[in-house]
Amino acid sequence: MAEVADLAVSLSLLLVIVVFSEVARRTALYILPNRNWIIYVLELISTFQLCACTHELKLLAEVRGLEPQIALTLTYLISVVHALSFHGAICNPSGALEQLWRGALTRGCALTRISCQLIAAVAARRVMPHVWALALSDLHAQHSAAGFKCVNSPVNAPLLQAAAVELSCAFVMHSAVSNLEKVEEKYRVPVVAAVITTLVYAGGHLTGAVFNPALAFSVQFPCPGNSFAEYSFVYWIGPILGMTGSLLLFDQVIPAISGKRTIPKHLNSNGLKRKKMK
Repeated sequence: MAEVADLAVSLSLLLVIVVFSEVARRTALYILPNRNWIIYVLELISTFQLCACTHELKLLAEVRGLEPQIALTLTYLISVVHALSFHGAICNPSGALEQLWRGALTRGCALTRISCQLIAAVAARRVMPHVWALALSDLHAQHSAAGFKCVNSPVNAPLLQAAAVELSCAFVMHSAVSNLEKVEEKYRVPVVAAVITTLVYAGGHLTGAVFNPALAFSVQFPCPGNSFAEYSFVYWIGPILGMTGSLLLFDQVIPAISGKRTIPKHLNSNGLKRKKMK
């Protein structure tokens, strides 16, 4: 019964985080509808939502020990919710760099978005312990008594193998998203969520399968067992190389062989019309 109660509280908290973030986004859009920098506000709010929800899901999986089926189901559902609610926010430095490469973002916009993502990642890391300190469930109380610290390193493989896992996950994710214009729009979100869930299932036991430098900075870097440089190698260099490999394959290698572009010039990696953002 305690496990069910903990799960119910965590699901309620996830709902509160998403609703709070959505209210904040809609308020910002209402107050600042025509401001160029509204995209950065949305980036802050949405990345905070992503990181805060992942903190709670990680706590459920690692401390409470959720059944794999339940954990993967929650991963799929929250991925759908995130994709439907982000309002154009990227929430991933690798994604911002990819759109910079494709010309969908200017250099200044990409760097500012990445800065917003990292700021939101730190904010989520700082805010969640205050939420857990409320001891809304036995799980939160237990985590509070432990000082809100990770017990073990999230890297459960040699560094090269761990980096290869994050690289492979990022490669698959960026390749899938870059080719989503081939899928009907109503199926895009479920497809992306399914890809994320599959990758978490395949690589989660080795690195957590984060493949997002900002998200990893929030949920993985505070954990003991490895140095900042080692975590950077796995969770920053790995995903960026995976994204780069996807770009080279679909923008350079395949077009050179086939004589056709795999990604239309007017589309960015999210299947949206290309637009310069200043």
